[in-house]
Amino acid sequence: MNKIKRIAAMIGVIVLVGMYVVTLILGLTASPATQNMLMASIVCTVVIPVLIYAMMLVARVLGSSNGKNPPNDENPEEKRSGKKNSGSKKGK
Repeated sequence: MNKIKRIAAMIGVIVLVGMYVVTLILGLTASPATQNMLMASIVCTVVIPVLIYAMMLVARVLGSSNGKNPPNDENPEEKRSGKKNSGSKKGK
């Protein structure tokens, strides 16, 4: 799973860098269709990372809801020892 995440991250970096290069090239050229392509490139430069972030959030929520990842409301020390702190003070 970790290898898949690395490959997906590398593909995302390549796509983003490619969009930045295309945006730069379109910004420097003077063609009649350049303005529309430049605006589309600028919009994609903002929208695609936002969509990737949203998909990661959804995947995290769906992954934890089916029992793979327990909620993080427990102290890791309590989880290892199997004891829960009842909130009472020690020594009473």
